[in-house]
Amino acid sequence: MGGIFFAPNPVLTFYMPVGSALPCGPVYLLMLAKVQKRWAASILGARTKLLLILLCVLSAMAAPSLYFQFTLVALIGLFSALSGRWRYALRGIIAYALICAFTVWFMGVLRGTWRTMFVAFLGLVHKVYACGMLAGLVISTTKVGEFLSAMARLRISKKLTIPIAVMLRYLPTIREDWHFIKNAMRLRDVSPTLWGFLKAPAMTVNCIYVPLLTAASKAADELSIASVTRGIENPKSRTCLVEIQMRAADWLSAALFLAFLVTELICKGAAV
Repeated sequence: MGGIFFAPNPVLTFYMPVGSALPCGPVYLLMLAKVQKRWAASILGARTKLLLILLCVLSAMAAPSLYFQFTLVALIGLFSALSGRWRYALRGIIAYALICAFTVWFMGVLRGTWRTMFVAFLGLVHKVYACGMLAGLVISTTKVGEFLSAMARLRISKKLTIPIAVMLRYLPTIREDWHFIKNAMRLRDVSPTLWGFLKAPAMTVNCIYVPLLTAASKAADELSIASVTRGIENPKSRTCLVEIQMRAADWLSAALFLAFLVTELICKGAAV
């Protein structure tokens, strides 16, 4: 539509691309920008997400019982649902509910050495599960550029931020390659499951590890080249289209997790 004013005139025809680009450019940029839902967890800043991970680790360590652990997982599931990842939240909560039921059943059945061994193993699972669930949500909702800008605002050394930024880009790439590898294995009539490994362990290992290691090495090279091209080693301060600041949703989320941690500490102290 912008070029319609220049197209009929032979003298001004060569201005038509410029006229087309001027109104279309801003519209295209607005389409590329992800306008996120109000009060969604995905609008939380990278600094807030790191703070939530820290509070989640402390909450998991200080949880006095399984009820608090399950409440923490349900709280993380709520944030996942608010960010639009309700399937992730549902799967995470159901899986942890099964783990809790399994734990309660085992504690009532087993005795002696087996009980001690499973208590240590299941205790580690309960401490790590909530942290891993929140970390998965943070990785899937945080852009690398936004993360680097937030870390630059906190004046954190690039020796720490660059490896974390590469990890944020590396994990989704490997997950995508893993889907391709599974499809290729099914074409060769090799099942990428535990039963397939028991039936043909050598073939399964060969079909998984060889292409996975090759893809991982290739992805690492591509990510390194892309990072250097985007100026990750530039000594000047970074800029970001997303405004890095603490909003109401950030303060509310941090206050909610902090209140949960304080409640755990109070209940734990009262029990002692």
